[in-house]
Amino acid sequence: MSDLNPDDLLFFNGINGANGDYEAQPLTLDALAKIAQGEKLDAQDLKELQEKRDAKTQGHYAVVEGADPKDLSTTGWGVIFAFADQDKTPAIKEALRPLLEHRKMQAAKVKAHYYKEYEGPAAYRPNESKNDFLTRHGAGPGPADPDKVPYYLLIVGDPEAIPYRVQFQLDVQYAVGRIYFDTLEEYAAYAQRVVQAETQAAFLPRRATFFNVSNPGDKATQLSAEKLIAPLSASMKGDQPDWQIDVLTPADSTKARLGSIFNGGAETPALLFTASHGMGFPNGDPRQLPHGGALLCQDWPGPQKHRGPIPESFYFSADDVSADANLLGMMAFFFACYGAGTPKLDEFAHKTGQRAQIAPHSFLARLPRRLLTQGALAVVGHVERAWGTSFIWGSKEQIAVFESSFKRLTEGHPIGSAFEYFNERYAELSSDLSSQLEEIQFGGAVDSAKLASMWTANNDARSYVVIGDPAVKMPVQASGAAPTARPTLATVSVTALPSTVTSTTITVQVASTSASTLPPPTSEGEVNYGIGESFSQAKESVQQLIRKLLDTLNQVVDDLTSLEVKTYVSRDMGGVKYDSKTRDFTNADLRAMTRIQLDGDTLNVVPERSGQIDEKLWAIHEAMVVQAQANRAEMLKTAVSLLGSLKGL
Repeated sequence: MSDLNPDDLLFFNGINGANGDYEAQPLTLDALAKIAQGEKLDAQDLKELQEKRDAKTQGHYAVVEGADPKDLSTTGWGVIFAFADQDKTPAIKEALRPLLEHRKMQAAKVKAHYYKEYEGPAAYRPNESKNDFLTRHGAGPGPADPDKVPYYLLIVGDPEAIPYRVQFQLDVQYAVGRIYFDTLEEYAAYAQRVVQAETQAAFLPRRATFFNVSNPGDKATQLSAEKLIAPLSASMKGDQPDWQIDVLTPADSTKARLGSIFNGGAETPALLFTASHGMGFPNGDPRQLPHGGALLCQDWPGPQKHRGPIPESFYFSADDVSADANLLGMMAFFFACYGAGTPKLDEFAHKTGQRAQIAPHSFLARLPRRLLTQGALAVVGHVERAWGTSFIWGSKEQIAVFESSFKRLTEGHPIGSAFEYFNERYAELSSDLSSQLEEIQFGGAVDSAKLASMWTANNDARSYVVIGDPAVKMPVQASGAAPTARPTLATVSVTALPSTVTSTTITVQVASTSASTLPPPTSEGEVNYGIGESFSQAKESVQQLIRKLLDTLNQVVDDLTSLEVKTYVSRDMGGVKYDSKTRDFTNADLRAMTRIQLDGDTLNVVPERSGQIDEKLWAIHEAMVVQAQANRAEMLKTAVSLLGSLKGL
C-alpha cells in the first residue's frame, strides 16, 4: 500500500441511468476508511470464514476429503425451495422435472440420500439464518458432507423469499447457484436445455471472448480494460493453448457487437467475459426492474461528453436478446455493478447505521435470466456494486482468483466448484478485516489505504454469485475435434412435462400373519361399580382398533417383501390417469420394469428403441429403483417396530 496515500481516489463501477451520473462517486481512502470502521461482522459467520481461511493449507475448504467435485455421486446435489413459495412449488417442480430427474440419476447413483429436495417442512423458512437451516438438516461448520447436506445446492426462489445474505453465507461452505423466473415456461426452458446440453456429445468449440469496454474519460472501465482484461486474457492464452481467445478492442465492444455475440451464431463462444459499467436506476424508476444490471457498452461516450439520462441505445439489456437466439451450452461472467442482481437495501452505507432502500424489493437481474432461458447454462455476476479491488491491490493488478477459477472451469469443473477461489478470497479478507477493525477499536492506528482496500475487497468478493445450476459444466469439444453445429433448441411446453412418469408398486408375496390373541376377559369375583359395561365396551373398541392396526401393519410388512418399479412414458400428460385398483396408468406406455424380492432376487425388463437399449430412460429408471429400495428399507424398519409394539398389547 506504500504507493497510495489517503487523498488518492477509488473508482467504482455503475452508472445511474436516470441522470447519467456515477452510482457511487469516487471517494478518498480516508473517506472509505471511515465508512469501513462502521462494519460489523456476524460472529458465527466470521468463525466459519476464519476456518475456511485456515483450511487453505490443506487444500480447498469445500467438500469432504475423497469427494470428487466433478462427480455428483460423491458430492451430492440438492435443490432448496422457499417455504414462503409452498403454494407455487409443486408447479415449479413439475416444470423443472427433467433437470431434477437428471441430477437425481447422477447424484443418487451410489447413495440415494446424496440427492435432496428441500421443500415443504424441509424448505428454507422465513428469516432463517444459514446456520439455522443447516442445523435443522443435521449439518454444521466444516467441509460440506453430502451424507448430511449435498455440496451442490440450487436455490429456487427470488431473493425476497431466500435472501442474498443466505446465499452468500451458504456459498462459503457449499457450491451454490440460484434460479428464479416469472413463468413456468421459463423454468421448463432452463431445465430442458441444461439436460439437452449435458446428455449429448460435447459440441462447443474451445473458444472464449473478452468484451472489453473502455469508455473515454472514465477511470473505472479504463482500469478494468488495462488491469483485468489485458492480463487475464493473456494469462488464459498461455495456460490454455488449445483455446481460441478473442479479445475485442474497445472500439469493437459496442451494443451491436454484443448483440451478435448473443444471437447464437458464429460469434457465440463457449465462455464470455465482459467488463463494463452495469446500469443502476433509482428506487421506483420504471426501468429499474427490467434494465437493472444491463451492460453499458462502448456506445456511451463517457462522462465528459454525455450529460443526462442514458438512452437504451448505449446499453444491452434482456430486451435486446432475440427470441430465437440459441445460446445452448454458453457460460458468461459479467464484471459490472448489479450484473447479477440488486438488494433492497444499500450494502454500502454502513457507517450511518441507516441502510437506504435502493429498490422496491431485492431482485435478480433480468439479462442473465433471459440468457438462461435461451440455452446459457450459467452466468456469474455481482450483486450490488462491483469494485476495482476485485483485480487491483494497491496499484498492482491481482488476478490470481480469476485465473484459477477460469482454469478450473476450462478443465471440466462444474461452475460452482470452479468459483470456490472467490469464496476463499472472501474468507481470507473477512478474517483480516475483522482483525484490523479490532485493532482500531482498541486504539490501534488507522491505515486508511489498507483498511479502505480491505473493506471494499471484502464486500466485492462476498457479492459474486452464480445464476444457474452450480453443477453445470461447459460442453466443450476435445482439443482438435472437428467443429460441429450447436444443436437446435427444442420448443418448450410446460404441459408436455415431464415426458416420463415413474410409479413404484408394492405387491403381496407372503400370507398374512394372524393377529395376536387379545387379553382375557375380566375374571369372576371382581367388583363392578356400575362402570363395568361401559368399560367393557370401550375396551372392546380399543381391541378392535388394535386388530385393524395389526392387520394393516401385517399387510404392509407382507407388501414390502417384494418391490416392483415401473417406468412409463407419455406424449399427452394431460390425458394420463392413475387407476388405484389396478395400480397402473392409462394413456401411458410401460417402458421399463424391475421386480426385487426381499432375498435380493431381481428381474429386469430393459427398454429398447430401434434395436438398441434406451440408456437415458434406463438411467432414470435405475435411479428410481435405488430410491424405492431406500424407501422400502425405512418403511419396513418402521412397520416391524410398530408391529412388535402392538402385538405385545
